[in-house]
Amino acid sequence: MSAPTVAIVGLGFGRAHIPAFQSLGCRVVALCQRDQAAAKKVADAYGVPQVFARWQDALASARPEIVVIATPPHLHRDIALAALGAGAHVLCEKPVAMTREEARVMVEAATRAGRVAMTGFNWRFPAAMQRLHAMVQEGYVGRVLHVTGRWFGARWAAEASAATWRMDRAQAGHGAMGDMGVHLVDLVRWTCGDMKRLVAHAGIAYPRTVPGGSKPADAEDYATVLGELTSGGEVTLTVSRAAHGRNDHALEIYGTRGALAYRLTREQPRWYAGELQAASSGGAFQPVAVDPPSVDGGDQMDVLGKATIAPLVARMLEAIRDGRPASPSLADGLAAQVVLDAVLDSVARRAWVDVPD
Repeated sequence: MSAPTVAIVGLGFGRAHIPAFQSLGCRVVALCQRDQAAAKKVADAYGVPQVFARWQDALASARPEIVVIATPPHLHRDIALAALGAGAHVLCEKPVAMTREEARVMVEAATRAGRVAMTGFNWRFPAAMQRLHAMVQEGYVGRVLHVTGRWFGARWAAEASAATWRMDRAQAGHGAMGDMGVHLVDLVRWTCGDMKRLVAHAGIAYPRTVPGGSKPADAEDYATVLGELTSGGEVTLTVSRAAHGRNDHALEIYGTRGALAYRLTREQPRWYAGELQAASSGGAFQPVAVDPPSVDGGDQMDVLGKATIAPLVARMLEAIRDGRPASPSLADGLAAQVVLDAVLDSVARRAWVDVPD
């Protein structure tokens, strides 16, 4: 297979996708962002030949074989449908859509088009998380009893922090749950199975105004979810983008035979490996050795792309080449979206709700 061509729409987190694809020999041929001066600066830094202000023009002119969608979620469906309709494969950032109905339309379009469609669940790929997943599948913890997950960040911990589109539910669909908690939802699903019901609480840390007008911010800054797995185990997830001093996430799984505790914090060398501990037979937690790859580059977005997105891209390229199923798929994004919608429903009703199949 010749080097696939790639267009990246959205250059916030989307910038991390550039080194991820380039490190695997792909040709990133187009970047798309409204701020043309900023986009041109990024394009020059990475040797990308074309810059567009409108995603429609990027698809029509560059004709990429792969489209990365890293815009605010309210644009995901339209871009995905156009890209798939043009014959491109799609890698969509999370949350994949505004609602499960939108996400389902996207999955169905990918199936009709016969294209590979994936979700940007890059946090499956730190070495410690890969090892945790393998140990659970091998039966190390036995029957799962308890799962606890935490995802904390300090980006909007200060009251004076400027608001962004992420605070606007009309653009983001969800707040901290869609931005951070969706990764925990995916890691739990991938490792321990689906949730069948949940109850949730969410809140806004400070009154803020959405950029571009006088609309009050209405997307949650923090949330806690208590859920029940289809297997009967319990799940507790806590997320916050207003946690002073934090930039980490963790997942702990306790079962009838043993327990595993994963944590990743960006405050140490080779942070992208994560840390893993294991306990069994009533004993104390002990470190589990993991062997992460060495990633070059001092820019954190470059490191993030090469360490956590590139393994996902490698699976995408294999699926395109060999016709095999790709994981994490867009259907995985849909399944996570179903949980996000259930969280919103529970918060609104202040009650337990069932998670639809």
